[in-house]
Amino acid sequence: MKKIMLLWLLLLGITLVNAQEIGARFGDISGGNVAVDAVFSTAKFSRVHADVSFGDGVGIDFLYDFFYKPFGNEAFDWYVGLGPYSFLGDPFQLGLVGEIGLEYHFQGIPIAIGGDWRPFFRIIDNTDFGWGGFGFNVRFVL
Repeated sequence: MKKIMLLWLLLLGITLVNAQEIGARFGDISGGNVAVDAVFSTAKFSRVHADVSFGDGVGIDFLYDFFYKPFGNEAFDWYVGLGPYSFLGDPFQLGLVGEIGLEYHFQGIPIAIGGDWRPFFRIIDNTDFGWGGFGFNVRFVL
């Protein structure tokens, strides 16, 4: 478990250092109701979206997203992604989480807001599937 935790912390550190957007996510998250939310671009229409939440333990979500401009407007994006998540607490959890969401980048001010839905498939501690996971993001665009 220590190796998994070190790997997650390394990935998180790389994500936060290179983030193009950083802020908070409110809602259902693997470790609590509020998370540090970071996004960094990997290509023109893809990015990594990472969350770290604190509650009864530490939850880490690390998603690879594809995003699209559906309305012909540069301010709106919708995105879909998939990636691993873990909860470092009692009990330890590991699984996959998906997300689909819509976000808006304000013109003239460096703020992005969005909402998303994150269903999950837990593999460890027990096998489970959850449909919950609605959240609201507010991020500062760097």
